[in-house]
Amino acid sequence: MPVMTEPKLISGNSNRPLAKAIARRMSMHRGMSVGLLDARVERFNDQEIFVEVYENVRGEDMYVIQPTSNPANDNLMELLVITDALRRSSASRITAVIPYFGYARQDRRAKARTPISAKLVANLLTEAGVDRVLTLDLHAAQIQGFFDIPVDNLYAAPVFALDVQHHFKGRMDDLMVVSPDVGGVARARELATRIGAPLAIVDKRREKAGEVAEMKVIGDVSGKACIIVDDICDTAGTLCKAAQVLTDNGATEVHAYITHGVLSGPAVERVSKSVMKSLVITDSIQPTEAVKNAPNIRIVPTAPMFTQAILNIWNGTSVSSLFETDTLLPIYEGLYQTS
Repeated sequence: MPVMTEPKLISGNSNRPLAKAIARRMSMHRGMSVGLLDARVERFNDQEIFVEVYENVRGEDMYVIQPTSNPANDNLMELLVITDALRRSSASRITAVIPYFGYARQDRRAKARTPISAKLVANLLTEAGVDRVLTLDLHAAQIQGFFDIPVDNLYAAPVFALDVQHHFKGRMDDLMVVSPDVGGVARARELATRIGAPLAIVDKRREKAGEVAEMKVIGDVSGKACIIVDDICDTAGTLCKAAQVLTDNGATEVHAYITHGVLSGPAVERVSKSVMKSLVITDSIQPTEAVKNAPNIRIVPTAPMFTQAILNIWNGTSVSSLFETDTLLPIYEGLYQTS
């Protein structure tokens, strides 16, 4: 069946710069002006969320761009209310574009009498009327199974591989990819395979949440430029300690590639004072001024990847093609030159 309508974008207040960047890139792809849907997402005095859409969306293919980052509850509620407004306005399909999926760390019952909040969020989104989810680097892959609707989980690894090949050109043989814990080995191995680097692991033991009692390096990192890979950096305590342990074990320099820069509390100060030469994050979460001004934090854009993914969903073509570095290179034209 031929596609009769253009994709329509709408954004909450969570990360409007990213939403506008996606709209700009879509304008380039489509050869026409594509803007965010004219709507207001506001709060009453008691902080209730109110949404009003000023344009006709009947029969339209809608994409709601809204990471559920801090404040997670407010941003999640905005996403739910926007979805309800679109569903009641007869939109034909609603895709929730969630660059950062909040509550993803609560994906299982680690102890008795605890919730599986990621499953609850999945239920809320589905009941609100979301037909499809597009996200980036879910903390746990099984969250896709919490939904009974299609979930497209993009990966930052192909973009990070491009970034590494660009910034470490001529030094690729000196690199070693490091997982900050045993649970993140698969993610670190993915990047290591893409750039042809060996893999090491930092084994950590926690006394309690937020504190790391002991760290040991599994693998020889002496004389290597180490790249720590993870999906989330929250308070940066573990990350900065891992960087110090790697340096103590002979690493010549330490860099980190983290998909979601939550960077709460003392995180930015810790990173700025740490031995890490650079922390590379994506803009899945809108960076604060402190993050943007930090001398050793760099931000990689995700708008090119999300724009192409939205167009592929709209066209009914493969989203998994974006898992390959070669596919993303022309999308990030001008940003990375690997040859």
